[in-house]
Amino acid sequence: MPPAAAAPLSPAMRQAAAFSDAALRRVLEVLDRRRPVSQLRPLLTSGLVDSVLSLSRVVPGATAGQEGTAVLRRMRLQPATCDGWGRPDGPENAAEVFGTYSRGDRVHAIACRVERVAPTGSGSGSASGRWLMVALHIG
Repeated sequence: MPPAAAAPLSPAMRQAAAFSDAALRRVLEVLDRRRPVSQLRPLLTSGLVDSVLSLSRVVPGATAGQEGTAVLRRMRLQPATCDGWGRPDGPENAAEVFGTYSRGDRVHAIACRVERVAPTGSGSGSASGRWLMVALHIG
C-alpha cells in the first residue's frame, strides 16, 4: 500500500513555512558571520537572539568536515496543536519546524517552533499577526 499523501498546507501554514525558511537561513548566516545579529531581532525572541549571538562567537573547529558555509538543505513543518504547557492553542497559530543543514561534508539537524503573535497594540494572535521564532535547536 503506498504511503498516504500529505495534506496540503493551509494558507497560514504556508506563511509559517516561508517565514521559517527565511528565519532559519538567517540564523545560519549569523552563525557563519555572513550577516549581523541585529537582523535576527525582528524574527526571534530576545533570548534566542542572545543564544545565537553567543554561538556565533565560537570559532568553528579546524577539523575535516567542520569547515565551510552552513547551507539549509531540507525543511518540514507541522502545525502545533498546543502551546508549550499542553493547553490547546488557537487554530494554526503555531508550527513545529524541523530540517537539516550541511556544513562541509557533514549534515546536521535544526529545529524550531514558530508562533503567530499579535501586532503591537492589538489583542491575541490573529490572522494578521506576524510570525516569531520562540524555540530553536541546532544540532
